[in-house]
Amino acid sequence: MKKRMLINVVEPEESRIAILEDGILEELYIERFSREQIAGNIYKGRIVNIEPSIEAAFVNIGISRNGFLHVSDVKNSRNSNNGEQSENADNTETKEKRSRIKSLISTEQEVLVQVVKEGIGSKGPSLTTNVSIPGRFLVLTPESTRIGVSRKIIDEGERARLKQIIEELKPPPNLGLIVRTAGEHQTKRELLRDFNYLRRLWKVIENKEKNAEIPSVIYQESDLVIRTIRDIFSTDINEIIIDSEAVFKKIRYFLRLIMPSCVKKLKLYSDHEPLFHKYDIEREIEKINKREVRLSRGGSIVIEQTEALVAIDVNSGKYREESDPEKTAFKTNLKAAKEIARQVRLRDIGGVIIVDFIDMKEEKNMRAVEKTLEAALKRDRARKKMLKISRFGIIEMTRQRIRPSLKSVIYESCKNCGGTGETETLESTCLSLMRQIKSMVNNSQIQKIEITTSHVVAGYLLNKKRKKLTELEEKFSKSIIINGITGHRTGEATTYGTDSEGKHIATR
Repeated sequence: MKKRMLINVVEPEESRIAILEDGILEELYIERFSREQIAGNIYKGRIVNIEPSIEAAFVNIGISRNGFLHVSDVKNSRNSNNGEQSENADNTETKEKRSRIKSLISTEQEVLVQVVKEGIGSKGPSLTTNVSIPGRFLVLTPESTRIGVSRKIIDEGERARLKQIIEELKPPPNLGLIVRTAGEHQTKRELLRDFNYLRRLWKVIENKEKNAEIPSVIYQESDLVIRTIRDIFSTDINEIIIDSEAVFKKIRYFLRLIMPSCVKKLKLYSDHEPLFHKYDIEREIEKINKREVRLSRGGSIVIEQTEALVAIDVNSGKYREESDPEKTAFKTNLKAAKEIARQVRLRDIGGVIIVDFIDMKEEKNMRAVEKTLEAALKRDRARKKMLKISRFGIIEMTRQRIRPSLKSVIYESCKNCGGTGETETLESTCLSLMRQIKSMVNNSQIQKIEITTSHVVAGYLLNKKRKKLTELEEKFSKSIIINGITGHRTGEATTYGTDSEGKHIATR
């Protein structure tokens, strides 16, 4: 199996990372610099209000909305390890054992907190005082004595080996260590390198905290590119292709620190055709907001997102490969289960998810579909919990939500319909048009590119992208014309390519 990581960072407004397996898009991450990402950041804040009725406090960390700190996330109440479960972790603590929030913190108190979940909608970010610093193979837990291994590492012999290595590293009494899933089968040398890196980083954070004002950010989580290399990159990825020389050098430097043997997998992309067009990723991104996803050889799934939950319905459509309705339903459901797991990952859907499969009568078929979905979800890095399929063919599950879904990054509520539909953001529309232009200038038949769109989009392109457009015109000897029309919606645009005789040229 050929596995690639594609890193697209040529546009200053965003970073995009795609992971392909045998040419199929399996994971997609997008980060816009206009939307500040604060999950993982550490702040020096102040308690502004305590609500005993919900056992929670609100903390001023210097952003527009106060952070939410629940009693279970206050140090000495219940330990947290940022998703990397220790072998000794106890999540069955009763209410009676928990300390009341007013006995742990007080109003106006200074606190060091970490963002564990981005604020969504009108809600502020979720916080914890149990700070953790993730490395490539280890998680450092300051002011803790915990030594543990991720529960995702199930081999008992390997768990014992890793725990022994950690004990041999002899971390200071005030620093705990948890081996991440990526630490499985790593040598003592690699783990030591990661530990030394984390210890130096924590020393920097400690020194900064001493003189920092309140409120202020003490530690800022790495950008999307470095986070992905740190948390997601694995040795089974055959190559990493990057379309920016500056980012290429940054990743190379980072890999030399944490995984020197993998530097050779880096490749700088230099073709004229945009990277995501080359591997047909743009087409997949266009499908992110579509309700209906077609299945191979017939059938479909329909994804409906509401405030309370996400509902996914499976339809057989015109699929009639089997004469027996039970077999038709079974085969469609099996295909749907795999695609549902993929779509949940791609769209980064979080919260409660309800899946309505096509009705089946046979118990063995229902259990087979259930096991297929469960197996497909295992490759998802987010924490999730799935219940057994009901006799009505319904499966309920929850998926960890740390950041807003990918859909909310790419789209916004339509201003023309009161929020009942969605349209692309101005930024998304302009970035999409720039990608189209870059693709079209490589077509030797096209001499002139003409775009008709709203005056808002045209203004953005002619002002913020004028230099880039001029460069493309000069480099490829093409004419690029932008027409702004009053009455066009932001996401509405028509693009034409014509030859030297004025004939339209078909483009993909």
